[in-house]
Amino acid sequence: MIIRINGKEERIEKTVNLSAFIGARNLRPEGIVVEHNARIVPREIWETVTLAENDTLEIISFVGGG
Repeated sequence: MIIRINGKEERIEKTVNLSAFIGARNLRPEGIVVEHNARIVPREIWETVTLAENDTLEIISFVGGG
């Protein structure tokens, strides 16, 4: 299945929910915001969002500095 992540097409092998996808990428959930098909997804419902063919994800990381 092909999805677009931060503007780049990527193939994923199986259908997964957003929570599993983020976990498989070793991303810290508390440090990111995820937009799925132009809608920001609250972390509390990541388990209920299943990725499908041609979905678009934007993953934004917070970086501290000063």
